[in-house]
Amino acid sequence: MGHGHGHGHLAAADSASGRHVGRLAVAFLIGLVFMVAELVVGFATSSLALISDAAHMVTDVLGLGIALTAILLARRSGPTFTRTFGMYRAEVLAALANAVLLFGVAGYVVYEAIGRITDPPEVPGLPVLLVAAGGLAANLVSFALLRSGAKESLNVRGAYLEVLADLIGSVGVLISGAITLLTGWRYADPIIGVAIGLFVLPRTYTLGRRALRILFQHAPHGVDVRRISDELAALPGVADVHDLHVWTLTSGMEVASAHLTMEPGTSQEDLLERARNLLAGDHGIEHATLQLEAHESAKRCSELSW
Repeated sequence: MGHGHGHGHLAAADSASGRHVGRLAVAFLIGLVFMVAELVVGFATSSLALISDAAHMVTDVLGLGIALTAILLARRSGPTFTRTFGMYRAEVLAALANAVLLFGVAGYVVYEAIGRITDPPEVPGLPVLLVAAGGLAANLVSFALLRSGAKESLNVRGAYLEVLADLIGSVGVLISGAITLLTGWRYADPIIGVAIGLFVLPRTYTLGRRALRILFQHAPHGVDVRRISDELAALPGVADVHDLHVWTLTSGMEVASAHLTMEPGTSQEDLLERARNLLAGDHGIEHATLQLEAHESAKRCSELSW
């Protein structure tokens, strides 16, 4: 019986989120400054559109703070004998927390906006316009900082989606402020507030679904486990493949384990090397635990109840 690991090691530096911690920190500071500005002016002018954008900015700042905390926690708490995978799942929990926050804020804004449509308050357009312009500039900077990391890390993607929602919200507030300033139409503000709330909901749903997929240890998106099983079974010297599991530890860190039943006379070292190369080279799975079994040992696996 043989047992082997893939070539990768679960070090904190391997985390896709960890490579973008500096950009997350800058985006966090930018968001914090404009969050305060939008909240103050929003309540001072009774602008629901600006309050809506500020509320998204609050979750943006909170989400970025959660993301940064999760990365630092994972980086400082590497694998131990009691936490064999370290604290990498903290990043996925952070992404799920961000999704829950965004759902709550979007629902609150829509509720408030619908109530105001029947009796919209007068909102001064110029202060709203100026603050929204500053918020738009801030969101553009944060958006550019996080765009590349959002392709690699679910945690960074959560923060990126919040910044994107804030960016669209700032555009909406600009439109609302311009309409109010030029025409005095009081319905522009609550209508834009509803539009901002509805815009973020489907994107938040996608983020939450992806986070839950990882927490439930489903196969990574885009990985065909049946194909992997067939390709492993087709390797010379493999009689059977069973107990194959593929899951995501955190963004950019896919993990696999499998039992391979060997044909008599097969070299364990050669088979391990071929199987590792297949998983890493063709499927991007660097960390794999493979158990090689003779026919007699493989019979025990069939007796397991789960």
